[in-house]
Amino acid sequence: MLRAPKRLLVGRPLRNEQLGDTLLPKKLALPVFCSDPLSSNAYATEEILLGLGLGGVALLHLAPWVALAVIVLLAVVVLSYRQTCHAYPGGGGAYAVSRANLGVNASLAAASALLVDYVLTVAVSVAAGVANVTSAFPVLVPYAVPISLALVAVLALLNLRGVKESGTIFAIPTYGFVVVVYFMIVWGALRVVLGETPHAESAHLGIQAQHGSTGLLAIALVLRAFSQGCTALTGVEAVSNGVPNFKKPKSRNAADTLAIMGVLTIAMFAGITLLALVSKVHITDDPARLIGAPAGYEQKTVITQVAAAVSGGDHTPLFFLVAGFTAAILVLAANTAYNGFPILASILGADGFLPRQFSRRGDRLVYSNGIVILALLAGLLIWAFDASTTRLIQLYIIGVFVSFTLSQAGMVRHWTAELRDGPPERRGHVRRARVINAFGAVLTGLVLLVVLVTKFTHGAWIVVIAMPLVFWMMKAIHRHYERVAAELTPGDDAVTLPSRIHAVVLVSRLHTPALRALAFARASRPSTLTAVTVATSDAEVETLRAEWADRDISVPLVVLDSPYRDITGPVLDYVGRLRRKSPRDVVAVFIPEYVVGRWWEQLLHNQSALRLKARLLFRPGLMVISVPWQLGSAGTDPATDPATDPGPDPGAEPGTEPETEPGGEPGRGPGGDSSAESHSRGRTGSFPVRMP
Repeated sequence: MLRAPKRLLVGRPLRNEQLGDTLLPKKLALPVFCSDPLSSNAYATEEILLGLGLGGVALLHLAPWVALAVIVLLAVVVLSYRQTCHAYPGGGGAYAVSRANLGVNASLAAASALLVDYVLTVAVSVAAGVANVTSAFPVLVPYAVPISLALVAVLALLNLRGVKESGTIFAIPTYGFVVVVYFMIVWGALRVVLGETPHAESAHLGIQAQHGSTGLLAIALVLRAFSQGCTALTGVEAVSNGVPNFKKPKSRNAADTLAIMGVLTIAMFAGITLLALVSKVHITDDPARLIGAPAGYEQKTVITQVAAAVSGGDHTPLFFLVAGFTAAILVLAANTAYNGFPILASILGADGFLPRQFSRRGDRLVYSNGIVILALLAGLLIWAFDASTTRLIQLYIIGVFVSFTLSQAGMVRHWTAELRDGPPERRGHVRRARVINAFGAVLTGLVLLVVLVTKFTHGAWIVVIAMPLVFWMMKAIHRHYERVAAELTPGDDAVTLPSRIHAVVLVSRLHTPALRALAFARASRPSTLTAVTVATSDAEVETLRAEWADRDISVPLVVLDSPYRDITGPVLDYVGRLRRKSPRDVVAVFIPEYVVGRWWEQLLHNQSALRLKARLLFRPGLMVISVPWQLGSAGTDPATDPATDPGPDPGAEPGTEPETEPGGEPGRGPGGDSSAESHSRGRTGSFPVRMP
């Protein structure tokens, strides 16, 4: 039923050997893996101004220095992850580096941080994109949540179609955003040089200070602004996670893509920040704190205010281009997480720290389970936080800096080991690489402390709790897989054969599926064969007994009493008694079922067989055998179905078949006759339709 819509939405399945066709060149890898750090330019400057604005306009002159510190940090992290791409071409980023150099616990800490942050990336990116849309079209503000949820679903669907196909779709908005932002920066710089300084619509507004702007309070506000500006670094690690998705040479192409992204991001971030300061953009987390603002004033985002100031108004083509491409890139920035999360989850699944299903590729050779889970978790966050970028962003980047710090510390140990064991001619390069990673580890570690302190009381405590929970979950999953593997490993002793096999066929009515189940149970040649029914209605039991006698079925029929009309309990008690009589025996329970082909037909039949099987599977010493009978709606033609061909009589006594003679072949009677041939000569007159 769902096959046609699935093919329409997702596309036709791809063969395993087509995996090479899905690998990415640099021009497509940039929008696939770098849309998040590129898009962060839309709000990184805004976050710095919001942090400094808590002290009023007095601290805004420090914005260039805060931005410079973010740029230095970004450059160091990019250089570090370029080295990771070369050192660990198998992907996995911080997880792979930490596991190889710092141990399992450190690697799981990095993985839990990244998994949480990828979910936040989708939520923040989509919410920020919708916020830019509502800035241009305020009438859409009440519909921010449903619009955000719909966009999360669309992104998931596009990624389910395949990495390369989604990269082609996302390339236009990504490159369009880069082009219009660079045009805006160049045009704004040209106006400043010519003496036409642009003025933002909020330039004349003051900001009511919430905190002091001197002494320790000023330092605290600057640190908070710096921590919020570090959102510009989110998504940098995604390239190192996805190295296997690049075309050959994989490591070099990944490192080059990372370098291109770094240059583009630094230039855009610096340009937007400078234009925002030159045009005197004033923004707060609460419009009521704006001094001189008219009643009902709706703040625009910083990047749209800069676009309006540079182009001469909020009705110019440049303004709408910037607003449109900014909204598009912010929404599509979630694509970085849609690629990073499934790849990391697949590596964790293969290592046994997440369910194994995450390591399997779907129809389009993407990790479909990871994509679906990511969309569900991000949608839940958007709904819980009312699609508020301001609230969601407080949870952001903590996980990023945990993984940054662990990754670079792991790379320091990696280079130290190579310096000790590697060839002498590489020692100069290795020493330089170790210095870069050591400096990066110290720097990102300090930033992590700043981020934790400044954001903890603003909602970041949720992430601080979530990461250990994910860590504990992965450890528990791994323990489960290890325990299962230990139990499934064959010992030195041979598997003990059961003393006897007791076949129990569950019967509710004497219909064709029940007859087939009896025939199949008899064909398995058990030690004993019994039919069992549960008496939920005296009239039905009497009818069944009469039909049983009319057909002269020699299989004994056991009726289980059920005064409370329960089917499962009496059956479990009965097979439990059989097991207790002889623990070395095996009880084989045959369950006849008829199969319908349409989903709505399933609703018209009870699911007692499914419930019963679910309970029986947890009983030791029981074998549960489903005997299906496909109805016409399931696509079976009764005239050609082998299930309706003549066969041995299920009513014959078990054990009447010829036994194997000494020296004879297994499954053959005296004289070498096959069991099937011997059965076909048995009594067949008891049933009008003989079953196979």
